[in-house]
Amino acid sequence: MSPAPANPPATATPDHTAEANPASATEAEVASVAQVDTGYLETLIGYNARRAALTVIGLFLERMAVYGLRPVDFSVLSVIAHNPGVTSRQLCTCLGLQPPNLVIMLNQFEQRELVLRQPHPHDGRALALSLTPQGQALMAQAEETAARLEVDATAALTPAQRNTLKRLLKLIYAPPRKADKGDRGDKAHSNETPGPAISSTSAVRRPRASARRSGA
Repeated sequence: MSPAPANPPATATPDHTAEANPASATEAEVASVAQVDTGYLETLIGYNARRAALTVIGLFLERMAVYGLRPVDFSVLSVIAHNPGVTSRQLCTCLGLQPPNLVIMLNQFEQRELVLRQPHPHDGRALALSLTPQGQALMAQAEETAARLEVDATAALTPAQRNTLKRLLKLIYAPPRKADKGDRGDKAHSNETPGPAISSTSAVRRPRASARRSGA
């Protein structure tokens, strides 16, 4: 009887698990960032506008606390201050407010004796809004504070750059009529500081009048 053949020596089999699943080989490697890249976000107008607004509003809230005014309160009272007799509907249209929210604000202003609501002289269904003497005094101080804080918040800009920034932002939320675009564009390149002529009717008509006189 012949002896049983000896078992062949065991050979190590290569482990292909790591090769088949490369992710498992780097599971222990956690990414880290030394400096956050916001390059793409900074190409977006909305992102830049929001960051700039937060900077200004943060300083606004700090300095307007003494007057007890939020940004929307300041806007409403400022429009009333510069437009005595304005109606609630006009305010909502001008500032993009919801009527129920404005009613709440006006009630609060009346309680603080800042605003008067009186019958409108031409519209029996509307009320004319105006500031009380106390409201006028408050807004005179608040508007001076607002002007100073905006200069402080935009200290990196020159006066001309501030005017240009305001003009460009307004083109986004209040774009000009199509008939005015060409004239506004020409004015924008010739002068950074917007003046009354930019939005006036005479500014639109003047080039055509001069063209007729020159025989063009």
